[in-house]
Amino acid sequence: MASPGLSVGLDIGGTKTLAVVLAPDGTVMAQTRLATSRGHHGVLDGAVRAVEGVARAAGVPVEEITGVGVGIPGLVDADEGTVRHAVNLGLDGEPLELATLLSARLGGVGVGVENDLNVAAVGAAHLVETAEPTTGSTDLAFLALGTGLAAGIVLDGRLRRGSHGAAGEIGHVPVDPSGPPCACGQRGCLELYASGSAVIAAWPTTTGRPAPVELFEAADAGDPAAVAVRDRYARSVAAAVRMLVLSVDVRYVVLGGGVSQLGEPLLRVVQEALEDESAASAFLRSLDLPGRVRLAPGRVPVGAVGAAVVGRGYAARVPDLR
Repeated sequence: MASPGLSVGLDIGGTKTLAVVLAPDGTVMAQTRLATSRGHHGVLDGAVRAVEGVARAAGVPVEEITGVGVGIPGLVDADEGTVRHAVNLGLDGEPLELATLLSARLGGVGVGVENDLNVAAVGAAHLVETAEPTTGSTDLAFLALGTGLAAGIVLDGRLRRGSHGAAGEIGHVPVDPSGPPCACGQRGCLELYASGSAVIAAWPTTTGRPAPVELFEAADAGDPAAVAVRDRYARSVAAAVRMLVLSVDVRYVVLGGGVSQLGEPLLRVVQEALEDESAASAFLRSLDLPGRVRLAPGRVPVGAVGAAVVGRGYAARVPDLR
């Protein structure tokens, strides 16, 4: 197989677009960010500006870019390169043929489009492989602790979407059938306990700072109510980790999303919860659940890196990390 050339990855979010240039050896040559524009024309024009801007930051002409990958929220048809129902981007109704249109605007370079959570999983796998080289292909889940709760999954070095695109939607697994109603129509879903929104609901901010930061600071200061909320949250995230390991036996579960910005304090309490749960079970101890948990790297935009990896394999639309 020919070695990959320069690729660009875009992670298009509701307010900002992150872009990177990935070198053939897998290192990030340059990264930029710009405000996201809404609507069909806004998203397309913004993607063009992001590619041109990050290429300029890397000191390479756009013509030397061999592939572009795009991670974007909404319903993505990776085979067709289209996206629809990305409400936060003003995309509803007719699908946006993003791969075809962006390729044409960039002079015919190949473009791959994936859901934003999937590219985050691919990016996490790429960065874990770079930091911790292994003898085989990567098995990894990227657990996004954001407004909702879901995981992107890479198995044997390949992205796993599932037959209906629902692989990793563990946030909608009910853990308490008598619990509160979930937006999905069920009750007591894991998302209600382990997402970033769950922290906001359980510990509303009083200063305008992020609720997880206030919660962990109060718990560290010895507030017994905060300690109880923090530990309950840690047990819920630990349940998500356990669910992923016991269902697909991934080697790593990488914590990402907004709550992961807490860094080591979050990792510590989740690992402690996993250790407590394993204390009474030789089976769980044998799986070394605490040792499988990682934090998403903070130095580079994981989603944009994953999108650049997708861009390398745009023709197949399914990235092979091996």
